[in-house]
Amino acid sequence: MCDLRKSFLLALVLTLFGATSMQAKESQLKLVSSAFKQAGQIPSLYSCDGSDTSPPLAIDGIPKDAKSLALVMDDPDAPGGTWVHWVLWNIAPSTSQITQGTVPRGAQQGVNSWRRKSYGGPCPPSGQHRYYFRLYALSERLNLPSNSTRKELDLAMRGKVLAQAELLGVYAHH
Repeated sequence: MCDLRKSFLLALVLTLFGATSMQAKESQLKLVSSAFKQAGQIPSLYSCDGSDTSPPLAIDGIPKDAKSLALVMDDPDAPGGTWVHWVLWNIAPSTSQITQGTVPRGAQQGVNSWRRKSYGGPCPPSGQHRYYFRLYALSERLNLPSNSTRKELDLAMRGKVLAQAELLGVYAHH
């Protein structure tokens, strides 16, 4: 009985240690923008009121074992449900910057809710909406057709996410 109790305690300690290590690893991945702060106002330049160009993004803390990155921008406040503004995958794990208005070399761009393979900036029908940029570090490159949607990307990423980061911006028409 004593051996069983020791085995259980050891398993519990290892589980807790493993969970703590994983949480620390996930919290290292960071996504920021020089255009707006976390939970800050996205400048109109990056919206349908401006030039509708993607904002500059900076990436840090990519896990060493990541084979690719994926990025999604969406609006959960859209009247008909979450509206997907941008879908990217197979971004090289060496990428530390995504320059304004560009797609990293070699990355694939999927289909957004406008059915376009491009960035579509904030364009809320009314009020202020939240826009989430979600970055995922993946254990492998994804083999997806170029016309894939966010839903297909989510399915392909299952079990492959090593870490993730989130940047939130808000926008309302002026």
